[in-house]
Amino acid sequence: MSTPTHTRTRTPVQVAALAVAAVFLLVGVLGFIPGVTTHYDQLSFAGHDSMAMLLGLFMVSVLHNIVHLLFGVAGIASARTARGAKLFLIAGGAVYLVLWLYGLLVDHGSDANFVPVNTADDWLHLVLGVGMIALGLLTGRAGRTTRGPQAATGPGLG
Repeated sequence: MSTPTHTRTRTPVQVAALAVAAVFLLVGVLGFIPGVTTHYDQLSFAGHDSMAMLLGLFMVSVLHNIVHLLFGVAGIASARTARGAKLFLIAGGAVYLVLWLYGLLVDHGSDANFVPVNTADDWLHLVLGVGMIALGLLTGRAGRTTRGPQAATGPGLG
């Protein structure tokens, strides 16, 4: 006697959201690894005085790393449905565009730079924001089902 196997296919938007979420989880973990994060001894909880640099390029702090981890967890949870995945990508992309604007407007050396961000972060936030929104919009369409020709003419009209 064989047991039925249930395969669940994911929509393209769910796959995209899971991939983005996995990258955020990876970045969050890497931010806590000395060597991958240079000047690890200068990692502070938050603020512009954290001189730790992920890959020697992107400013990170404990708070910054935790936000990446939480964003990854939220992405995985959201990817359970196509609608949630699309919302994660579009809303998350919007958040990153706001962070990009924040990085452009805040004085990187001031206490207002609590995230912390630098110029490399600013450009990354722009790319992430645009990329996530594009993924949400483009892959979100691919998961839709279309109705047959009878629906186009309506009942009794064809």
